[in-house]
Amino acid sequence: MAKTLTVTNQKGGVGKTTTCVNLAASLAATKKRVLLVDLDPQGNATMGSGVDKHELENSAYELLTGQTEIKDALITDTDVGYHVIGSNGDLTAAEVELLQMPRREFRLKMALEQVADDYDFILLDNPPSLNLLTVNALAASSGVIIPMQCEYYALEGISALVGTIDKINKRLNPELKIEGILRTMFDPRMSLTKDVSNHLVEYFGDKVYRTVIPRNIRLAEAPSHGLPALLYDKNSRGSMAYLALAGELIRKTAQEKQKAQQEEVKNG
Repeated sequence: MAKTLTVTNQKGGVGKTTTCVNLAASLAATKKRVLLVDLDPQGNATMGSGVDKHELENSAYELLTGQTEIKDALITDTDVGYHVIGSNGDLTAAEVELLQMPRREFRLKMALEQVADDYDFILLDNPPSLNLLTVNALAASSGVIIPMQCEYYALEGISALVGTIDKINKRLNPELKIEGILRTMFDPRMSLTKDVSNHLVEYFGDKVYRTVIPRNIRLAEAPSHGLPALLYDKNSRGSMAYLALAGELIRKTAQEKQKAQQEEVKNG
């Protein structure tokens, strides 16, 4: 059964898509079966995975609106090591159409349940806003990865996002929790970066990943080549950081499974 994780932040430009693409590639490099679902109409995660968003026959739009089955939306023949459900500008229309549909918040969850046993991890990339696309992602996930820059306004934004996650947990998805806080574009030379980082650790404790993602030119260049940084320059600092994050996520997931199994045995 796949672990489904939403990568989101209501603030733009914090590295959501960069994280989704590069974490997917890093997990795949460790032989994990990975599906990346692009839920942003901009289609950046699609293009960053080497898939032309303009050539999609079946995208996230057709999937969410019931015009195609999930197995027909899967792009399995990729050069990046993981499978993709792509998106493009058509997805903008889905927000309006979903309003008229039954179980509109659970369209993605119902679709992903059909392939959950085929993957170890399913990663969901989202637009930088709280809309029905993001709600679908949160309703389908067990955890949320929150990428954020260590700057003052980011602290204000994360408190709003935590409130949103809490509401979704209470109303739509009782399994939903914060999987981890990821510090991105990290520059340890800046005192503000250190201060905000310390505040995060003080408030969220072990929810803050040990791995930090540095400012790195290779991470910025890789999308223009339609590649994750790992395949563009595997020795770059950015690539190594996302490999470390993948390792951290895999270890944490294994510990959670072991703990759950022990609880089952204990409770008979």
